[in-house]
Amino acid sequence: MPRVTGRPGRASLYCSAACRQKAYRSRQATGGDGVHELIDDIRRRAQALAPELPEPFYADVTALSSSVGRLRRIATIAWEATRAGETVTPARVTPSPDEAGETVAPSPEETTDIVTAENVTESADVLDAVRSGDEWTFAGLVEPHRRELQVHCYRMVGSFDDAEDLVQEVLLRAWRRRDGFQGRSTLRAWLYGIATNACLDFLRRNTRRPQPYGPSPVPPTAGVEAPPMLAWLQPFPDRLLDEIPSAELGPDAAAVSRETMELVFLAAIQHLPPRQRAVLVMRDVLGWPAADTAQMLEMSVASVNSALQRARPAMREHLPGRRPDWTRRNGLTREEEDILRRYVDAAVRGDTSAMVDMLSEDARITMPPNPLWFGGRDAIMSFMEPTFDPASPRYFGRWRHLPTRANRQPALGGYVQRPGTAVYRAQVLDVLRVEDGRIVEITSFEPHLFPAFGLPLTLRPGSDDFPAWPAS
Repeated sequence: MPRVTGRPGRASLYCSAACRQKAYRSRQATGGDGVHELIDDIRRRAQALAPELPEPFYADVTALSSSVGRLRRIATIAWEATRAGETVTPARVTPSPDEAGETVAPSPEETTDIVTAENVTESADVLDAVRSGDEWTFAGLVEPHRRELQVHCYRMVGSFDDAEDLVQEVLLRAWRRRDGFQGRSTLRAWLYGIATNACLDFLRRNTRRPQPYGPSPVPPTAGVEAPPMLAWLQPFPDRLLDEIPSAELGPDAAAVSRETMELVFLAAIQHLPPRQRAVLVMRDVLGWPAADTAQMLEMSVASVNSALQRARPAMREHLPGRRPDWTRRNGLTREEEDILRRYVDAAVRGDTSAMVDMLSEDARITMPPNPLWFGGRDAIMSFMEPTFDPASPRYFGRWRHLPTRANRQPALGGYVQRPGTAVYRAQVLDVLRVEDGRIVEITSFEPHLFPAFGLPLTLRPGSDDFPAWPAS
């Protein structure tokens, strides 16, 4: 079917679930030969480049870089599998009771794969390829799932850095335990089982609980209260989300995906105990049946349903009452793009009044992992005004911004030229939540995340250094 606007790939229609599964298998059944085919495809693309035609050249180079990126990821997986050898790491930390009071036994993925309720099995070719012991074959099979596994880990732990480390651990666990894959589920389901248990192990080793903020340096206005402080919370680049194939997602699933990537959802889910969090993600985000979720987490179906019933109202307590329109496409809306343009222009001019006018009365700024927060438009104005005033001792410097997107929200990479310097240096990554034509929340993150968003760490003065706005 024609390409879906705002989403990578093409939509697919199938006459039955069996046809859908057959198509899925054909896409995933790539091993060592797939690597050579990918190399040949890159060679053909490179030889066909025509630099004398700028627009086609740009499009062809972009497509080529995507293929090279995939080849690099396959090479990384194969290289790490070679380094790992056959040494098996400890299966998990000491088991601990779950919320229902049941003992957590070793997970199914440590010995065998999950038998799904739908009785969907993997093809014999894929089963043989996984268990063949060939690093390149294994890498070619699991690489297509790498990005969505990273997103799954990110939802579980709320940190981009930790999710990157966890997906590496997941693939190594899968390689070391490949003989346990019996093909009684899809490879994707097996990998999700490994990823979920790796995240649960991580959360047991690293106890993370939301903490209260201290008093704001500027007394809040409009009755705004401090949110819970989540020092580990980090954004996720949309450019990486767009790498996940969307052919299997219908409009409803795509909307749920956007909602469950927004920062307020990620912050809310961090309040749940790890096992409740896993149940909520598996059931409400991924749409797994209760029986499959129970088998993966070594819980009874009744315990899974009970955990879900406790998790849902707990989530609602931490979500904002007003919700944006989730039926919109992944790109920026015209309203969001207009606000970003005006916000950037006001920052360049140092017009803090214009910047603050774009905020709602009860807007809030937080800065994880820093224990700083500001609440209320007037309080934010008091905080910002001296930092933009060259005559103030608190003057910070001249600002420039590059637009980007994070967690399906508009975002800005902020660069500052400190007094007496010539270069704009990365300072802050602001993720904005826009509702009803106003900015209701700004979450500011540290600049070490800029490379993950494809943003440089320094800029030279001059308008030519600032690329165009992302396409809506």
